[in-house]
Amino acid sequence: MGGFFGITSKNDCVPEVFFGVDYHSHLGTRRGGMAAFDKEIGLQRVIHNIESSPFRTKFEHVLDDMHGTSAIGCISNSTPQPMLIRSKLGVYAICMVGAINNADELIDVCLEAGCGHFDAMTGGAVNSTELLAALINQKDSFVEGIKYAQDKIVGTASIIILKDDGNIIAARDKVGRLPVLIGKNDDGYSVSFESFAYQKFGFVDEKELGPGEIVELSPDSLTVLAPAGNKMRICSFLWSYYGYPNSTYEGVSVEVMRYINGRIMAENDKKNGLNQDIDYICGVPDSGTPHAIGYAAECGLPFARPFIKYTPTWARSFTPSKQSIRNMIAKMKQIPVPDLIKYKKLLFVDDSIVRGTQLKGTVDFLYENGAKEVHMRSACPPIMYNCKFLNYSRAKSDMELIARKVIYDLEGEEGEKYIEEYSNSNTERGKKLRQVICEQLNLASLEFQSLEGIIQAIGLPEDCLCTYCWSGKE
Repeated sequence: MGGFFGITSKNDCVPEVFFGVDYHSHLGTRRGGMAAFDKEIGLQRVIHNIESSPFRTKFEHVLDDMHGTSAIGCISNSTPQPMLIRSKLGVYAICMVGAINNADELIDVCLEAGCGHFDAMTGGAVNSTELLAALINQKDSFVEGIKYAQDKIVGTASIIILKDDGNIIAARDKVGRLPVLIGKNDDGYSVSFESFAYQKFGFVDEKELGPGEIVELSPDSLTVLAPAGNKMRICSFLWSYYGYPNSTYEGVSVEVMRYINGRIMAENDKKNGLNQDIDYICGVPDSGTPHAIGYAAECGLPFARPFIKYTPTWARSFTPSKQSIRNMIAKMKQIPVPDLIKYKKLLFVDDSIVRGTQLKGTVDFLYENGAKEVHMRSACPPIMYNCKFLNYSRAKSDMELIARKVIYDLEGEEGEKYIEEYSNSNTERGKKLRQVICEQLNLASLEFQSLEGIIQAIGLPEDCLCTYCWSGKE
């Protein structure tokens, strides 16, 4: 996915933006970039590959080399950004978070409209941020251009632009699938995906942009260029997995939601008599842990950490491009606490079960270290569809998702008619899905949070939430 951060200030703000972008490192692993505006120098830009090194180790030099009273930066899981663009709208730097699923069609639109060429990558692919800029540049103002681009894009695009006068334009995607938050202090304004990132620098919450809302920030002002729309579909997965624990989206704390979510799962298990003979409740680190704490508190069983992740050198197991290496790193990171594993019946809560590859390795690791039973709870419903709005998973096909693969193995293409039944643990098909996954992953029991349960834990109206990956409803 990715995240962005920016500040426009009366003073040099490059150090704050450096750390603010670094605070978004949990959202992406491929590219990092920063751009700054200085009245004497103009716009500056630097981009680095961060697949093998954290953002901060690649960008520490900017604290000496880059200066400016306005700056933006991003962590990206896709193409390099920010891009520096020169057009009839002026010279500007631009970042986007989201996904463009109809890129080939839009490239043709731009070429036919007079865009001379794009800088093509291997295979002819075009940088998605450059394509976004080309769409914006077809109109006579940033507001018209952003609206035009967001109307044309099949997918999602939240945008941050640093202009050549030092002002920042921020635009939330059309239906608000991703958050864009504004902070304020005595020297200026900040814009961020994660609210805690600017709060660390003394900014206070000023505004959360609504769906499709566009604002322009200067050190002295916040101007609404386009009002928010009425339709919101913020990604529910932000709370169960992607969002950082300290963040708040639409007034709902990520960490608090996870405690509530765990409690709801425990309540359901108690009703069904499923969690009575367990020694410890455990979280699959890191984002499964708060769900597990909530689960343990509700059912009155002790919480424990039977293994610890060793993260000083490999903070993110999915960084390497090869799945075999990612699996090996995941295994190397798991350091057991034998006294909490051997002869114990353990119930783990994970944030989600996508393909099941790494989870199978974790379960095997626990049994190898003497666990008597390993039970698993997923903090969200079975993932049935690849996200087509944010591309948060490496899976290219729905059939790579463990739930969909099991359904296909059981009923072939006919099974697609019964996905809703398979999601529901109270149906015969739902029970069969859980049974087969248990057999494949060597689990003593398995249950998923229900769609109703996760919506209850978030606490926002259902029609404000995107639940596409679970329900298939847009």
